[in-house]
Amino acid sequence: MLAEPRTWQLDVAAVQDLTPRMRRVQLTSPDLDRFDYLAGQDMALTFRRGDAPPVRRRYTIRHFHPDQRRLDLDFVLHGDGPGMRWAQAARPGESIEVVGPRGKITLVREAAWHLFAGDATAVPGALAMLEALPGDVPAVAFLQVDGPEERQAVAGDRAQQITWHFEVPAPNPDTGLAAVLAGALLPPGRAHAYLAGEVALVTALKATLLSRGWSPEDLSAKAYWNRGRANAGHGEPELKAS
Repeated sequence: MLAEPRTWQLDVAAVQDLTPRMRRVQLTSPDLDRFDYLAGQDMALTFRRGDAPPVRRRYTIRHFHPDQRRLDLDFVLHGDGPGMRWAQAARPGESIEVVGPRGKITLVREAAWHLFAGDATAVPGALAMLEALPGDVPAVAFLQVDGPEERQAVAGDRAQQITWHFEVPAPNPDTGLAAVLAGALLPPGRAHAYLAGEVALVTALKATLLSRGWSPEDLSAKAYWNRGRANAGHGEPELKAS
């Protein structure tokens, strides 16, 4: 059962660069002893800048450490959005208003196996859900990042189940992530797929799986951003699988 989202005032505990383009911000509060969530859920951060109205952006929870009352949120350093600007400038001791946990895309436990696919913005959620799976449940992941330096470690034996695809400056539909997914050898049995990232990529990934005979009800798809357009809302719409 999903916990009801609530408002938290969290403090920055530490900032760490995981890769050249992925920064982790660790947030803490004594109140997090009452925090409960499911892998795949996110937090909506409230960003304030001068006299401008506050804006919210949502980031998937990468880790929760109950013993330390700490959340880890990972930020892709690209573009010029409020989340990236905040992550670049964040320093220990600063505070931020956060609402969550939110989001309905979590692990479908009834699935025989699980598939994760998306770009760099999908990596935190994909790795969080991969690590939350029981060790005997099969899974595969297809993750598109800028280059080898953007690969990340994952707990347990899941690393061998991840295919890292390196994006080229001018993506070719014949060699992109959707093409990789189209030609991939997948496990047998009824699975559930979790697709996330840039809207055109998510649409292509969804179409690829549908063309392979997947049922729409076995797909969870979410667009995090739209190339060339600013995110004007407080979150991103889910994409229907049909």
